[in-house]
Amino acid sequence: MNSVRPAAVIILAAGEGTRMKSSTPKVLHPIGGLPLLGHAIRAARATAAEHVEVVVRHQRDLVVEYCSSVDPALVVADQDEVKGTGRAVECGLAALPADLVGTVLVTSGDVPLIEGRTLVDLANAHAASGAAVTVVTAEVADPTGYGRVVRGADGGVERIVEQKDASEAERSIREINSGIWGFDAAVLRDALEQVGTDNAQGEKYLTDVLALARAAGHRVGAHRIDDIWQTEGVNDRVQLAKLGRVLNDRVCEKWMRAGVTIVDPATTWIDTDVTIGQDARILPGTQLLGATTIGSGAVIGPEVTLIDTEVGEEAEVERAKANLAVIGAGATVGPYSYLRPGTVLGAKGRIGGRFRRDQERTDRRRRQGSPSHVCR
Repeated sequence: MNSVRPAAVIILAAGEGTRMKSSTPKVLHPIGGLPLLGHAIRAARATAAEHVEVVVRHQRDLVVEYCSSVDPALVVADQDEVKGTGRAVECGLAALPADLVGTVLVTSGDVPLIEGRTLVDLANAHAASGAAVTVVTAEVADPTGYGRVVRGADGGVERIVEQKDASEAERSIREINSGIWGFDAAVLRDALEQVGTDNAQGEKYLTDVLALARAAGHRVGAHRIDDIWQTEGVNDRVQLAKLGRVLNDRVCEKWMRAGVTIVDPATTWIDTDVTIGQDARILPGTQLLGATTIGSGAVIGPEVTLIDTEVGEEAEVERAKANLAVIGAGATVGPYSYLRPGTVLGAKGRIGGRFRRDQERTDRRRRQGSPSHVCR
């Protein structure tokens, strides 16, 4: 089956994120070397959608500046004073062509582990089922805080009820709404015009589209995924750290399966844009950040931090820090060295406290008339 190209992917990034207690917009807090929003944008682009859009409001100038810097082709839409995800999507649709038809995917800027292939699978499943609405769901051990998926007698999705509006029986449901959706554009547009704000939060819920579509005779489906981490959002710094660790574990596993030795993944941090050659060896306490590249057979660590640094094949770097530097093939760096931006160490070059001490010892022996090496 050929992949379905969505008409649009709308990324919701208008929330205030008060629980982060930060002057930085929630969606710009980083994990794995990218802001949360950056991960969402990459996943959306993987669908090859005709339009990828970000809906903004809180600290919009900072969010828009980031969007423009990483992807100038992004469509940016402003949410007005009406609250809720339904209103955010409605504002997003208003900024897209009025004659837009086809599949519209909706995702969130604070769900960083969502993968492009999952969005592609969603678009394909939505089209294959003939549904007007498809919601991505997952079953979790503790559904507190999530919208619950209420199934009808036929097993189909009947409605989604938010935590504060749920009954005791509904709160016991463990299948949750991920906040990731596939819609028929026309059905979505018509339903949003009917959605009101008569709920505990006084918001225009996107989930209400489901009930309206079903009442109009349209099919409503669910695309359930087993990898619940892809549905996890970030609301505070505890969740930020938790998802950062999960992402890092996945990055480390990817490289180990590609032929890289990572002696202690628990103390090794590797950003998503780092590349590592086969048979490289990464020792404990290492951070590989930004767009760092490591050549095959290189040994990095222990206790090394490399930022946007190029390391050649068979090079060795120990207890050192480098930023925007180049370390040539077969070179040796450290211990206790700092390579400043612009530093270029040639092939088989050496730098570090150990080599300085060796040279000083050799020079001292020469001044004293002693041989540099004594065989016994």
